[in-house]
Amino acid sequence: MSHSQASLPPAFRQQLTRLVHRHQAHINQPNPPAPATDNGIALRRQHPVVTREHIPLAWRYSLDPATNPHLLERLGINATMNAGAIELDGRILVVVRVEGADRKSFFAVAESATGTEGFKFWKEPVQLPDADPAETNLYDMRLTRHEDGWIYGLFCTEKADPDPGSDSISAAIANCGIVRTRDLRIWERLPDLKHRARQQRNVVLHPEFVDGKYFLYTRPMEFFMHAGNEGGLCWALADSMEKCEIGEEKTLDRQVYHTIKEGKVGAGAPPIRTPEGWLHIAHAVRGCAAGMRYVLYAFLTDLADPSKIIAAPGGYFLAPFGWERVGDVSNVLFSNGLVARENGDVLLYYAASDTRLHVATSTVETLLDYVKSTPPDALRTHDSVAQRLELLRRNEALRGTDPLLDAALDS
Repeated sequence: MSHSQASLPPAFRQQLTRLVHRHQAHINQPNPPAPATDNGIALRRQHPVVTREHIPLAWRYSLDPATNPHLLERLGINATMNAGAIELDGRILVVVRVEGADRKSFFAVAESATGTEGFKFWKEPVQLPDADPAETNLYDMRLTRHEDGWIYGLFCTEKADPDPGSDSISAAIANCGIVRTRDLRIWERLPDLKHRARQQRNVVLHPEFVDGKYFLYTRPMEFFMHAGNEGGLCWALADSMEKCEIGEEKTLDRQVYHTIKEGKVGAGAPPIRTPEGWLHIAHAVRGCAAGMRYVLYAFLTDLADPSKIIAAPGGYFLAPFGWERVGDVSNVLFSNGLVARENGDVLLYYAASDTRLHVATSTVETLLDYVKSTPPDALRTHDSVAQRLELLRRNEALRGTDPLLDAALDS
């Protein structure tokens, strides 16, 4: 009997019907703005855009009743997170970090017409060329459409530390892997980044040449779990991406005591070119009783000299909120995917607690207003209160000009 003539066992058919309907419901779920959780800077959506339920059934289940009569999940999925993002031919594509139940991460491309809902994975996950037998895990790809004509993917490549010393078996060595593509279907693996630091993570390629060279945002590290010996987000220049090598790494944004940037500070997606400067979204970490708390912050660098910060508002603009705080690694927001559309809309993709991928929407105009007009971190309680008093007194000066303003002042 041919496959087309074979009849699925009733129990198998019932379970498969349930799985298909559930999978389609996740893909087709509308995703309106979330009610009253935003600060006016970036608007969250009610639902994640990519979860483990979005992963194609054929990637997880053996669909042959002869070998899997109970329709068990053979290759489970733990999480979908930390996605690079790009607009290509009018479609929004995200290169998602998919983590299997075996803890191995891999890349997979999901596509949406709107960028806020309806994401569906391409037929097969990405199989990058194998560069090193010792390479164990790949994750967190940043996509840069560079002015040289290529789309580059920079990601973390990880292997076991051959000399962990007193550290546990989980000690690792991280480096920056590099691929390039034209269409996100055919990937060319280039040699890994060469640098002076022992480890390197969260490397982002700037979209344009700077002084005729490739400009990279880096985070040099000595130990896998530490913030890095440079104390923050750095930058460096390279002559080529085909054999990418950097020398001195200079600090762009330093860690600062008793701020959101006490711990790891790393670049997010490639910055957005605006008339006012390069607009950056980055992540910052501080330690607390619950562990490491990751938040997102923004800053602006000079258009002609991206190594120079020209505006830096204090604090974060997105932090884990509500159920975003719960997941595989709780209390974390992380972003390495950003799409700026021609009409000025911005799609910010962020992962919540290393578990699921979300999107927040904004505009270039809004983000520039936030970055340029929000006061910097005052660094001390006394000065922070002074900032608030100044804001309050400027608002009080408006009293009597409109009843609604009066109501707001009395709220």
